[in-house]
Amino acid sequence: MTKRAALKRQAREFGVLDTKQFIEDSKVRQMPRHAGWSPYPSNDERDQGYLKTLKPKSDGQAELMTAMDEYNLVMALGPAGTGKTYLAVAKAVEALEAGKVGRIVLSRPAVEAGESIGFLPGDMEDKLAPYLRPLYDALSDRLSMKRVKALMAEGLIEIAPIGYMRGRTLNNAFIVVDEAQNCTYVQLKMLLTRLGWHSTMVVTGDPHQSDLLPGVSGLSDISERLEQVPDIAVVRLAERDIVRHPLVASMIGVL
Repeated sequence: MTKRAALKRQAREFGVLDTKQFIEDSKVRQMPRHAGWSPYPSNDERDQGYLKTLKPKSDGQAELMTAMDEYNLVMALGPAGTGKTYLAVAKAVEALEAGKVGRIVLSRPAVEAGESIGFLPGDMEDKLAPYLRPLYDALSDRLSMKRVKALMAEGLIEIAPIGYMRGRTLNNAFIVVDEAQNCTYVQLKMLLTRLGWHSTMVVTGDPHQSDLLPGVSGLSDISERLEQVPDIAVVRLAERDIVRHPLVASMIGVL
């Protein structure tokens, strides 16, 4: 097919393309205005981009996002499905991409949800991979999995087991501590005191879904004590902030 025939076929199927819409090294361009077919009811102009815009879907999420922008230590408490982990990881990626921090540190207790999965082969990261799957899912949603692996290889994304955090000082980092309801009071005290200069720490958890024995989790006690500190934000999400399937909010109310 000749070049002229290809251009005619393209104009017939997709409409007339304006070369001004294509800017050199631009990742966003307008869709054709006079396309012959569109999946949308109207043929209005729309932009196509590769990076998802992070927007709150509830008042509680808006409060949490504002707190992560304004405070260096944020406690995010709430039921399942309120977006605690996703928003924390998304803010961490946003800070790393903007150059506000030098690395992301992810930490999560290695506690099974009611059953033991036995011995796991591999190195430390391989053993922790099943427990950190929710964090990986959030990372891969904000970045490509190829880029996540590259950043981990460079040390810009670090997996830090809670058991190995003693004695460390985390400077110039965005720290996300997930599933904090499975940490004891002593573990949480140790984690919170790892905060260094130019760093932000977000601790997420649901006090009502602890896999520890009753009375062992220290999340509720720690949160109540830290609410008295003016420079620390404690954000409590509720059932109205659940953004998963509507049945999740209904179940949380009766279970």
